[in-house]
Amino acid sequence: MKIGILSAGGDCPGINATIRGVGKAALTYGMEVIGVLDGYSGLIFNDYITLDERHLSGILTLGGTILGTSREKPFKKKEGDPIANKPQMIRQNCEKMGIDCLVCIGGNGTQKTASQLSEMGINVVGIPKTIDNDVWGTDITFGFDTAVNIATEAIDRLHSTANSHKRVMVIELMGHHAGWITLYAGVAGGGDVILIPEQDYDLDKVNEVLLDRMHRGKPYSIVVVAEGIKTGKKEDIPAGAYIAEQIENGTKIETRVTVPGYTLRGGSPSPFDRILATRMGTYAASLIHKRDYGKMVAIHNNDMKAIPLKDVGGKTRLVPHDHFLIKKAKRIGTSFG
Repeated sequence: MKIGILSAGGDCPGINATIRGVGKAALTYGMEVIGVLDGYSGLIFNDYITLDERHLSGILTLGGTILGTSREKPFKKKEGDPIANKPQMIRQNCEKMGIDCLVCIGGNGTQKTASQLSEMGINVVGIPKTIDNDVWGTDITFGFDTAVNIATEAIDRLHSTANSHKRVMVIELMGHHAGWITLYAGVAGGGDVILIPEQDYDLDKVNEVLLDRMHRGKPYSIVVVAEGIKTGKKEDIPAGAYIAEQIENGTKIETRVTVPGYTLRGGSPSPFDRILATRMGTYAASLIHKRDYGKMVAIHNNDMKAIPLKDVGGKTRLVPHDHFLIKKAKRIGTSFG
């Protein structure tokens, strides 16, 4: 058998560990492995490399992706696009490359495209990847733990400067629709206020909490904000800047904002993510060996599973309102606005 591996969407710590897991396991099954370059673009332009032991060695700890990535969405038609039928071109190029199964590493959009390719008759296995942890059908995605670690360290460092200057420090973290990073890093970093997209908040209540802390002799506060929270009439202003402005205007406490941004997605994956990526990669290879296609690798209660790709596409895994960590955080006095 010959398999192709691609990574699509945003980069993420652990992609290379996953490529390594899939590739090395596939080689033990006697499969030939190729790497499709730059996501689905590589399928459109027939751009790939052979992956052997030499290519797969030494990449476990590397951030980013040795295959490159893109946000190409072949089923989404764009006006003026010179390529008329990208899905058909992908089918033809898969045949030219001799691919018996395609492994698609990516987030929600990538898995949706993988499902559409599966419906066309292409053998596909998906592996969920995103720091946002918002892929439906799996308890966790690799990249999330690394992002939480980096975000938590950033919050840790803000405590000392906030205390020195008696300020409110607002930190804006990644998460357009899902607040997983903000929730976990906010709790781990001792955030006093945590605002996530899934929950409405009241700025007056936020300000009351911060003023109450000051009156109780706590001279500084940490506010952890997801980039995707609603910001009312000022949607053109980044979430962190908006919240900082509203806090300073409402409390008269000096307030500053920090945005770690893409640093959450860069660098070497955490040990947890290396292990998870390796487990997912090797499990994907086993699915291919059994010819169990049209599935996405998932982890439920620490057990690896295979769920239908058609059940994943177009869905987002959000933080439930009754999530246990929200309850525990509220019990120790953390405000969610």
